[in-house]
Amino acid sequence: MNSPSLFNKLARPALGGMALLAIGTLSAFAQDTAAPAVEAAEAAAAAPEFATIADTAYIFNTLLFLIGGFLVMWMAAGFAMLEAGLVRSKNVSMQSLKNVALYSIAGLMYWLVGYNLMYSGVDGGYFGEWFSPKVLETVGLGADGEAAAALDTGYSAASDWFFQMVFCATTASIVSGTLAERIKLWPFLIFTVVLTGFLYPITGSWEWGTGWLDEMGFSDFAGSTLVHSVGGWAALAGALILGPRIGKYGKGGIVHPMPGSSIPLATLGTFILWLGWFGFNGASQLAMGTIADVSDVSRIFVNTNIAAAAGVVVAIVLSQIVYGKVDVTFALNGALAGLVSITAEPLAPSILQAVIIGGIGGVIVVFAVPLLDKLKIDDVVGAIPVHLLAGIWGTFIVPWSNSDASFSVQIIGIAAIGIFITVTSAIVWLILKAVMGLRPTEEQEMLGLDKSEIGVEAYPEFTAAGTRF
Repeated sequence: MNSPSLFNKLARPALGGMALLAIGTLSAFAQDTAAPAVEAAEAAAAAPEFATIADTAYIFNTLLFLIGGFLVMWMAAGFAMLEAGLVRSKNVSMQSLKNVALYSIAGLMYWLVGYNLMYSGVDGGYFGEWFSPKVLETVGLGADGEAAAALDTGYSAASDWFFQMVFCATTASIVSGTLAERIKLWPFLIFTVVLTGFLYPITGSWEWGTGWLDEMGFSDFAGSTLVHSVGGWAALAGALILGPRIGKYGKGGIVHPMPGSSIPLATLGTFILWLGWFGFNGASQLAMGTIADVSDVSRIFVNTNIAAAAGVVVAIVLSQIVYGKVDVTFALNGALAGLVSITAEPLAPSILQAVIIGGIGGVIVVFAVPLLDKLKIDDVVGAIPVHLLAGIWGTFIVPWSNSDASFSVQIIGIAAIGIFITVTSAIVWLILKAVMGLRPTEEQEMLGLDKSEIGVEAYPEFTAAGTRF
């Protein structure tokens, strides 16, 4: 029977007890879960805020400098392999030593003198004295300076210094290849001290250090002139004063070929340089903290690659047409000339423009190498056509794609830097020649600088001295 009175007597008390039990259970559960929630809220309140947009940009800008920097540093290996492959076997150890030495000297000189000298006019001269490593602490290479400079620069100043330093070392590598096989070690290293500590930073300050060329509107995005032509002019002055290798030129304009030790090594060096160039040009955007910057870096990569490819293809086709055979060294230097040509302005050109700019770099190589031989200018690795002449071409053609530049100002910049570097380099070379001599003796040169200068042969098993009985 469903009597209301019986339900009231039996069911309601039972339900009430169950309800009280449920409420108690829920209350206890709420208390158990409330404590962690409160603790989490307190912890979140005490935690640092999420990175701001400025912080994120700072991180990515710094990362761009660091990645670009170690890619350009890797180019030092490329120059070493290229030179080792294009010199004769008896001089390979010398070129290897020179390349590791010049990179190290550049690092020390750019720290000691070059960086301050190059950027002495930036932001009202806050770099202070130009000859003092301590000054670098005020721009971020010291523990306190880094935090203070972060908001002002948008990137780690230490990363900027590293990125700038490896560019400086590249300039000296260019000189090494041109003067290979007939210059003594110590005069070359002393010249490297002067070039990386003083000459390169001075001309660099004219543009990148907001100097007089920058005020005129001169444009050189990543250094077709400021890096490559500077090295090329210094190399040309040295080649003229040093003279050609013994036996290179005969009577009646005869040119005696002196094949290098290893085309595979030279090819490897070219590919390493090609890879490093993405850091050279891409990181010269100097920012990667926005979508627009990343897009620009990507565009720079594409134009850099396509210009190098065009340089190779043009050099191959043209050498076949002109000389009846494809010269592999023309192909390798065609790639490098295309890269140098696009370096002055890798962002603004369309892809077609990049192909034309790089392709003309390949043309320069094919015709300039035999021209130098006619003039009896001995350039062992072809650095003068690649870095000097293609650098001039790439700098001159900037206004074609960049309307902010003008041909007249570009010519002024090219001429001013060329005259300054050639004259000052020639003075240094002549002083070194008078004081300590530049060339080894004829006997030492014929024997090879590996044995006569440093006593370590690159390939001892292939020489009579290295034969095992």
